[in-house]
Amino acid sequence: MAIGVSQYRRLTAGGLLAGGSAPALRPDGLGGEPTSCPGGGSTAVRSVPVGYDTVTVAVRHGLEAVDILRLRRACGSVLQSAGGSAIAFLVPAGTAAGWHLPGSSCTAGAALLPPTDPRWVMPPSGPSALARPTDAWVLRSALCEAACTLTASGLSPF
Repeated sequence: MAIGVSQYRRLTAGGLLAGGSAPALRPDGLGGEPTSCPGGGSTAVRSVPVGYDTVTVAVRHGLEAVDILRLRRACGSVLQSAGGSAIAFLVPAGTAAGWHLPGSSCTAGAALLPPTDPRWVMPPSGPSALARPTDAWVLRSALCEAACTLTASGLSPF
């Protein structure tokens, strides 16, 4: 990293990145109604294929990355799998097409749970309780740092 250069770009008014070059990444397609689950039943889980992709890692690796991201104040919404063996980070849509990081997988779309569900590690917040995605490059950096930390402590991240 270059000295004196900000690692993260801040948003300005109107959702533009500093310098006004490009619009900021915002989740799209979240204004609709909850969709029904496969096989009918409850509408508590919403499948949102347009707004988010999901990066999934092993629980130990994921929780270490969550700690790193929280220290950087860059952690978006994070879910734990139903069995508790994996952590899923919400990232902007389109990330799955270019995601290649050993020990993780990225799939298009995301299943969003109600904000009060106990499986949220970092739940949606704010007045509208919308899930906030984690920047994909910041997440990649945190996952690499978490793997190095776990390896140095004698634990395997995978």
